[in-house]
Amino acid sequence: MNPAVKQEILSILQEGRDLALATIRPDGFPQATTVSYASDGLTIYFGCAASSQKAHNLARDDRISAVIDLPYKDWSQIRGLSLGGRARRLTDRETIAKVGVAFFRKFPETAQYVDAGADLALYEITPAVISILDYGKGFGHTELVHVGELAASGGG
Repeated sequence: MNPAVKQEILSILQEGRDLALATIRPDGFPQATTVSYASDGLTIYFGCAASSQKAHNLARDDRISAVIDLPYKDWSQIRGLSLGGRARRLTDRETIAKVGVAFFRKFPETAQYVDAGADLALYEITPAVISILDYGKGFGHTELVHVGELAASGGG
């Protein structure tokens, strides 16, 4: 795997703040919502209310799709990621604490929700496929990456 491709994915994950997350509703329709996220390598973390529709959807079916778009001034600057994978609710206190620190660094305002005793659920997204969108390389330019290929090249 091309190390530049891996670095481009990691760069977009670090620069981005929010992602559009699609889960599967009980009636089979997709449900898309926006969530803030933190990442560690290719692993993406997000939180939501434990009683939210997202949390109920994920308890039933862990498959997700997500999109991350970076801010741009004109179309030649469009960069982002589209990915598919699975989301798992975190239950291990040590991992939850580690993810909490990552969120506090990226979003200091999240402390108010933890301190308020909000009923939060934290999730870990493990991507299976990632499509890199980069209009700087041409209108509609995308590159599909299977995450197993990145792991094989040391990018897991």
